[in-house]
Amino acid sequence: MDSLPLYRQLAAHYVDAIHTGSLKQGDKLPSLRTLMRLHEISLSTALQLCRAMESDGWVEARDRSGYFVRRPQRLAIAPMEEPVADVPPDPAQFVSMRTRMATFMARGRHAGVKLNFAIARAAPELYPAEALRNSMTRALRQRPELLTTASSQKGHEQFREAVAQRNLRVGMTVSPDEVLVTNGCIEALNLALRAVAKPGDTVAVESPTFYGLLQVLESLNMRALEIPTSPQTGISIEALDLAIHTYDDIKAVVVVPHLQNPIGSVMPDAHKQRLVQLCEGHGIALVEDDTYSDLVESEVPLRAVKSWDRTGNVIYCASLHKVLAPGLRLGWITAGRWHAQVEMLKYAQTRNNEALAQIAAGEFIASGAYDRHLRRLRDRLHAQRDQTADAIAKYFPPGTRLNLPRGGLQLWVELPEQRSSVTVFEAALREHMLVSPGAQFSNSGRFDNYLRINCGWPYSKAVDAGLQRLGEIVSSTRKLPRAPAAG
Repeated sequence: MDSLPLYRQLAAHYVDAIHTGSLKQGDKLPSLRTLMRLHEISLSTALQLCRAMESDGWVEARDRSGYFVRRPQRLAIAPMEEPVADVPPDPAQFVSMRTRMATFMARGRHAGVKLNFAIARAAPELYPAEALRNSMTRALRQRPELLTTASSQKGHEQFREAVAQRNLRVGMTVSPDEVLVTNGCIEALNLALRAVAKPGDTVAVESPTFYGLLQVLESLNMRALEIPTSPQTGISIEALDLAIHTYDDIKAVVVVPHLQNPIGSVMPDAHKQRLVQLCEGHGIALVEDDTYSDLVESEVPLRAVKSWDRTGNVIYCASLHKVLAPGLRLGWITAGRWHAQVEMLKYAQTRNNEALAQIAAGEFIASGAYDRHLRRLRDRLHAQRDQTADAIAKYFPPGTRLNLPRGGLQLWVELPEQRSSVTVFEAALREHMLVSPGAQFSNSGRFDNYLRINCGWPYSKAVDAGLQRLGEIVSSTRKLPRAPAAG
């Protein structure tokens, strides 16, 4: 308990009071001023305490009245269990994703989808389209030649400067020259992996992991070694250490430290530091995908894994695709000791990115407007995520499990009694609903009874009705056969 931040320790104190009945549903939590006086804490810590309890579902904020105890339906759902980390992962589990993913995607495109629970973005109206459009208009008025001249190979200087300055908030000190602009984070990951590994090499990944990463590895003829991943703290350092000592051909580790896709875990700082030290000690490149960190509900920015890097062994990849403008496909990479090689690969692969989007995005993220947008976006996603979790608790059958993440766009849901998510996917498609089955996020088959459900669209009667129908489909879905006992 003492290792937790003070606001978390105090939040646990009040959660205990709710459990014991000292605070009942409908009771008002002490005011911020009272909390400051009772616990001798700052206003910031008192706010963190209340917002953490609100995020976890224990209290609700009422306008100009304070925080009141609640018992949301989602708290009746059991949390997911921690993974087993003391058994070496089996590299023989690697199988091709190509046919499976092509089938899922093709069927989703041609099914006349009316409710898309599979997408991992927010609704278009939650992004600052007008501000970005105005910025582009100004840029073209001032520099009409932008559309007819080639941009810089590294990326537009204004954008790279804004990114480098923003990185200071997450503990990174990099110059604009160390920032290379890419076509989204997926190109950054491609470049990073091509720089540190070759066809036939093994790359350790979280399990489950973003299916796009599995597709990238397969396209590069590299092997994915899946490492057990906690829904709370991210990739298991113990399991990774065991894998490194078991297999001698691991060339890289890829992690999403903040709001991991799909499970939503947030890696603690001590965990990040151990991960950097482990990879550096064994000469294994560490690739950080930091796509989601701006969506984490936190009073202070979370430190990047790369902030502990002292030797250039961590390659940092990020994008604005989820947080600012999906249509711009703007990402970047800071490649450490592989910078020159990544720059060469980028030139050979796609040359330079166009400048207009970079100018608009750079101007926006360098201004206070970006942080105001992020606060609004996080608030909207928080409400939508809570409503979706409550609906799952209400409509899905007993035995359903989920962990409510500290932000983000989606929920990772474990279906009860080993029900097949692929069968749910097929049945939902027949009713013009699209979901992401767990089979997309692993080669191992361990997540075939999971669904990833999007919370990025405003909650509506149609969304509620869709989740109710999805719950009925899950209830009627056949169970997966049990795996034979070992031995």
